Amino acid sequence: MKISVLCFDCSDNAAGRADLLARLLRAEHDVEVVGPCFDGEVWAPVGDGPVKYRTLRGSRYPRFLRRLPALVRLADGDVLYASKARATSYGLGLLARLTRRRPLLLDIDDWEVGFFHRSGLWGRIGRSFNIGNPNGLPWTWLMERLAGGAQAITVASRFLEQRFGGTLITHVRDTDEWSPERHSPGPGRSRLGLRDERVVMFLGTPREHKGIDDLALAVRLLGRPDVVLAVVGCNLESPIGRRLSGLGRSVRLVPPIPFGEVPLYLAAADVVAIPQRSGPDTAGQMPAKVFDAMALARPIVATRVSMIPEALEGSGLVVEPGDPAGLARGLARLLDDPALAAALGRKARERCVARYSYAAARPILFRLIEEVTARARASR
Repeated sequence: MKISVLCFDCSDNAAGRADLLARLLRAEHDVEVVGPCFDGEVWAPVGDGPVKYRTLRGSRYPRFLRRLPALVRLADGDVLYASKARATSYGLGLLARLTRRRPLLLDIDDWEVGFFHRSGLWGRIGRSFNIGNPNGLPWTWLMERLAGGAQAITVASRFLEQRFGGTLITHVRDTDEWSPERHSPGPGRSRLGLRDERVVMFLGTPREHKGIDDLALAVRLLGRPDVVLAVVGCNLESPIGRRLSGLGRSVRLVPPIPFGEVPLYLAAADVVAIPQRSGPDTAGQMPAKVFDAMALARPIVATRVSMIPEALEGSGLVVEPGDPAGLARGLARLLDDPALAAALGRKARERCVARYSYAAARPILFRLIEEVTARARASR
């Protein structure tokens, strides 16, 4: 059976979740990711992976309307699986279902409308008139209201489960491939240009709501010349990238890397920091890098946001969000107590294998696909 996973922007980090769903499904199905590329190329971290992408160049309305028929034709799977409640993924699925009756599932891994709340009331009012952006506030709001049109919903966090219902499928990892025994720290430390320094690592696209500024301040508060902050996945030309570059040799910046290289860098981390801030944009987020670090048995310091405490459940240190001093104390505790750090890393790995692995998620997802397709056959 062929499944079309619909991604709202294949050139953005939104492709990460679509790629994960495709990797889970391809063990038993023929799977492709379909969607527009608003920035020209498929997102680099997934571009060289095993998943096939079929894309067209994205644009604003009304020009984008002329490309919709071609995108609908590309979404030719027996099952449609939209990643995110966005007009160019879920909206595309709703249109494609009109041309040929077939099951449509919706995966929600973020509260998309919540991202617009951080701009405040007047910002939301202004964005509510931005109808030319296919994934602007008006169309995103509409897609969330139409979520009930899907035959099944999957979600990535408890917050989203409470808001939209559905089946919980977190950002699971291939714990067989991502095994600590297969990845030593040497290659990653060499790429980072390190000798004896200790490494605090932030993995992923650094953004303000992800607490990157809190983390940079926390590392400065440590005041330790032997500690380096490594930010892996940073666009060096972005405002945040330029700001971090100004911090000097205490920071190592690595551009976005292929997904397959993530274990190489993570293995070099003495501590992985996940400093999410608390807000409407992070309430529904469950950072994928939590599970990256857990799979590789890395010691974790994270903030008490969304589902992070439940995911770790004693296998990492949890501090309050928006508190650089508290974050610094958590980092110092693990850097100064290698035995504790190693014990937490082992516990995190065990928890990831049992709950947040491909092996744990696939039976749930495959059963859901079977149920949806069975209902579709019965209704014909």
